[in-house]
Amino acid sequence: MKQLLLVAHAPSQNTRRMAEAILRGANHPDIDAVQCRWVEPLQATPEDLFGCDAIILGTTENLGYMSGALKDFFDRCYYPVLALKQGLPCALYVRAGHDGTGTCRAVETICTGLRWRWIQPPLVCRGDWDETFLQQCEDLGMTMAAGLDVGIY
Repeated sequence: MKQLLLVAHAPSQNTRRMAEAILRGANHPDIDAVQCRWVEPLQATPEDLFGCDAIILGTTENLGYMSGALKDFFDRCYYPVLALKQGLPCALYVRAGHDGTGTCRAVETICTGLRWRWIQPPLVCRGDWDETFLQQCEDLGMTMAAGLDVGIY
């Protein structure tokens, strides 16, 4: 069974709904050989990364940067996993009140240093809340899990 890890900061009801949509997509009934679990960034450990086959990162845009919780995750996990998780398939979604550019750049820089492999460009849910963000997140979760299920990643 392949393991998909969701490390997502969800400080509001809507960002929680986004993470739940990722899980819903990843747990689609047609996907048989993938388990997905969500760990909050402040609770995630290098061991969580050692046990996963792919990762989806989720964050809010905070002052043009990632959330402090996601940054803390990277600060604690970067060096312990650097040599052992190169090539890890990854994806990112951002709940951005503005444009999300700085947030994406910061996360992409760290993931490039880790030598993780992007499966698609970041999903940036910009501006005022829109219910379509949930379907976009569900699609992201399903895409990542389906790729793992059939051995693309």
